[in-house]
Amino acid sequence: MEYRFDVFGNLVAIRAVEGGWQAFDLGNEGKRRPAAFVVPAFVEAGDLRQYLADLFHELARRSNDRVTALD
Repeated sequence: MEYRFDVFGNLVAIRAVEGGWQAFDLGNEGKRRPAAFVVPAFVEAGDLRQYLADLFHELARRSNDRVTALD
């Protein structure tokens, strides 16, 4: 299972892996690279959006102040 988010204008994917999560930064050209942050295994899938909002709150701007789950 993979979850995608727009985190204050940055696209990330969080993939469920055995024993936890693997995070990726998504580029505009469709490429992905390992993210420079870790999502702890204890974070539940339903809490990923809030975790990312808490982790990256300093990136919020008046023009882009949301973390949004993408389909």
